[in-house]
Amino acid sequence: MTLLEAIKTRGLLIGDGGIGTELQRAGLEPGASCERWNVERPKQVLAMHRAYADAGAQLLTTNTFGASRFLLARHGLGARVAELCRAGARLARQAAGRGCWVLGSVGPCGGFLEPHGEIPRAGLEASLREQIRALLDQGVDAIIVETMTAADELELAVRVARDLGAPCVIASLAYDRTRMGYRTMMGVAPEQGARSARDAGADILGANCGASLTPEDFVSIARAYRSVSSLPLCLQPNGGKPRLREAEIVYEFSPEEMTAGLLELTQHAQIVGGCCGVTPRHIRDFVQALQSRTRGA
Repeated sequence: MTLLEAIKTRGLLIGDGGIGTELQRAGLEPGASCERWNVERPKQVLAMHRAYADAGAQLLTTNTFGASRFLLARHGLGARVAELCRAGARLARQAAGRGCWVLGSVGPCGGFLEPHGEIPRAGLEASLREQIRALLDQGVDAIIVETMTAADELELAVRVARDLGAPCVIASLAYDRTRMGYRTMMGVAPEQGARSARDAGADILGANCGASLTPEDFVSIARAYRSVSSLPLCLQPNGGKPRLREAEIVYEFSPEEMTAGLLELTQHAQIVGGCCGVTPRHIRDFVQALQSRTRGA
């Protein structure tokens, strides 16, 4: 069944966790291109996906978050967008088998659209088309436009995915807590983000990342979304704040601490998973707690 059919039938699907942070745990240097590993160290990428699937994740996210022409160019890989995206989608599909759905990840371009920034709209659209088309060519079940902070970039990405025939589009923004309430780095409030995503044609509204947010904050964001739209929701918080410990970046929430927050999110969203710092162990403990709750009911 399609992803949207599964949501209607099952009511709740379990997402995976951090991609970049897991690859760093496997040896990727901070600041290096995650996407390069799709072709240079595919066994490590495949092992990460399989660890999430074995933990109980039903959605596997491709290792293509930074696979735009703009971001890959910083690593001398600007001409390899399609190659790296296709390789990333194939690895996620191999790990998924028949038991999981694959989400093709599309992250921000790393700049700002004109007239406020240096990136022309036509250039960003061409980059998005190249990345999304390559993911769809490998049969991903959905495009997830994630960690977005600017409404114009979010809207353009969703519209390109729709135009290219994506079977499902998830539009996910990254918020932080400010004096004015929850806002993205570009000042977008959850209600505005929901309207932008909905009007551009998203099937699912999402929120992910957020260095200063707890799972409880995502409950408030979900309620703000619900004041605007009845579309399904996808919530993927971080594993707490990152901290430096003995030259290693660690995240504050243990699997036990994270589980209670993720369980609460299942009352508000149809897809619940994690983002940076959330590991297969976090997802496994979450799934086991869900199963225990179901048996107890």
